[in-house]
Amino acid sequence: MQKFNYHSHTYRCGHADLDMKDEDYIKEYIEMGFEKIAFTDHCPEKNKIDKRPNIRMEYEQKNEYIDTIKKLKEKYKNKIKIEVGYEIEYIPGDEENLRELKNEADKIILGQHFIYDNNKNLKYIGQSEFSDEELIKYSEYIQKAMKLKLPNIIAHPDMYMMNRKEFGKIENEVAKIICESAEKYDIPLEINLNNIFAKTYYENRKLNNDSFEKQKEKLKNVFYPCKDFWKVASNYNIKVLYGIDTHHKGQIMLWNELIEFAKEIIGKETIEKLNFIDIF
Repeated sequence: MQKFNYHSHTYRCGHADLDMKDEDYIKEYIEMGFEKIAFTDHCPEKNKIDKRPNIRMEYEQKNEYIDTIKKLKEKYKNKIKIEVGYEIEYIPGDEENLRELKNEADKIILGQHFIYDNNKNLKYIGQSEFSDEELIKYSEYIQKAMKLKLPNIIAHPDMYMMNRKEFGKIENEVAKIICESAEKYDIPLEINLNNIFAKTYYENRKLNNDSFEKQKEKLKNVFYPCKDFWKVASNYNIKVLYGIDTHHKGQIMLWNELIEFAKEIIGKETIEKLNFIDIF
């Protein structure tokens, strides 16, 4: 069983639990037997691109964030290995800022949430419909980030299915572009567990005590992980890992249950073909 998680957020992003300190997450990880973690909060932008509120830390918080995690790394060095990094999005023209972030980080994960439309306005996954052309552009942004060797991990590579009603020709093409690049550049893909958590144990943004079987019934509302995407991925020689995408108290404690649900969604046959890594 995977004993590491490299996808963790903090209160600084504005949409994680504001009363959860960095150390509180570490204590939960230790309690669950994790051996290594990375904090990869939503990256600050030197030049504001994503202007939505409560999405990422401010650039002025960057040094405090790094310093705090490094102090906790030292404090808990005999119990758990801790790294610090960012979750980034690739956008043309922002390469200098992204390289600067990479140079000061242990881990960079790419969680692509937007693209530029034809008028150079940001268009967000999950907030509006993407045309087929825009969806291809989305996959090409991910491909470009890998070519530039910016990310260590691709987070929720199947998140684009939030915008789609079925897995057809274009959706398959997007999966192939992402998977071929992951294989070529040897960058792992993440099976993200946050959407499962949000639709089950954290339904209506509040932890509930519904039974395991009742939680299981809610999986029909989960857009990703996407069974069809991971079926495509299973045909490539790529590394795969799970990511909690931690934002909330108690989320880490449901690690085992969330993995079981991911397996249920993706299917045993595909799961057995995927190349899960033990450490990274």
